[in-house]
This record gives sequence, structure tokens and C-alpha cells, in this order.
Amino acid sequence: MQTDWASENLQVIRTLMERSAVYRRALAPVMGLVGATGIAAGALGAALKLESSPPFAAYWAAVALVCLTEAFLLIRRQAVKALEPFWSPPTRRVAQAVAPAFCMGLVTGILFFIVDTDDREEVLSLVIIWMALYGLAMHAAGFFMPRGFRLFGWGFILCAVAGLACLIYAQAAVESPMGNPNIVMGVLFGGGHAAYGLYLYFTEKRGNVV
Repeated sequence: MQTDWASENLQVIRTLMERSAVYRRALAPVMGLVGATGIAAGALGAALKLESSPPFAAYWAAVALVCLTEAFLLIRRQAVKALEPFWSPPTRRVAQAVAPAFCMGLVTGILFFIVDTDDREEVLSLVIIWMALYGLAMHAAGFFMPRGFRLFGWGFILCAVAGLACLIYAQAAVESPMGNPNIVMGVLFGGGHAAYGLYLYFTEKRGNVV
């Protein structure tokens, strides 16, 4: 049993190393599409003034579902095009790595949906929690993905830390202005994915030229 487990892990690692360049190319369109969706969702959420916790949590949970669906369809199309199975051992490893943080993010969203508050600072605290959990999920997935993916996860973690510092300062200050939570989500979530997608696209272009 131990030998079979070790052999399977070695095979997964070998497959990941062989396909790292392919995964890098596949990530660029996924990140670009998810980034565009996040930016558009942030602008729409701000226009609709979804700032109390129930509509905000429900809206961004729906946006997350749309983004997951987009990523699934793109990756599946790439797998079919390459004549490879979609639910491969590397894919299962990535899914297992991100599952705990994603489940915690879902539970947190449900709690904020139940607790009805229109306090902007409290709604922004949900954004901070989501950014931290998402960053942890991406960092965990980075052990099975290209090396830059862990840095991508660290970016969200650091944004969460900076957001927490700003929130603490705002609570201590008198009449300190707070940002619109939808704009914050659009800029950090959407903008972060779009920026990483552009980085992958242009660095891959240079790699092909060389």
C-alpha cells in the first residue's frame, strides 16, 4: 500500500513537471477571463449599491460561481483539445489543495448573508477574509502549478493584511472614509487576475520567441 501511494505521488510529480509549460499557457486565458469578469462585477455591484451584507455576499457568491464555471469550461476545452483527461491526478491534487479554503470562504459568506448588516466596515471585513482565504487556496495550489502561482497567492494574502491594517486604522480614526466593498473586490480580485493573466501572456510570448 505504501509503495503504491509513493509510486502514484512520483507519477503525479513527474506529470506536473512535464506539463508545467502547458499549464502556464492554459492559465493565461483563464486568468484573463476571470479578471475581466471580476472587474465588470465590481463595477456592476457598485452601480447597484449592493453594500449591505446579504445582497453583497449573495452577489459575489454568484460571481464566484460564474468564474469557476468559466475556468472549468476553458480548462476542459484545453484538455479535450490536447486529447487529455480533464479529471487527471494533477487536477485532483489541485482541487484537494484549494477545497478547505474555498469551503471556509463559502461558510463565511453564508454567515454574513444571515447576519444582516449595512455597516461598510463589517462588509469590508468579509472582503478581507475572502482575500486571505483565496490567497491561501492559490498558494496551496501553487505546489502543483507553475512557481509564480504561489507568488500570486501571496499577493492576495498581503492585500488582506493591508486591508486589515486599513480597517483597524479606520475604526480608530474619526470619520475615516472607507472604500466601496464592490470596488475593492473588483480592483483586487478582478484586477489581480487580469494582471496575472497579462503577465503570463507576455512572458510566454517572450519564451516562445527565445
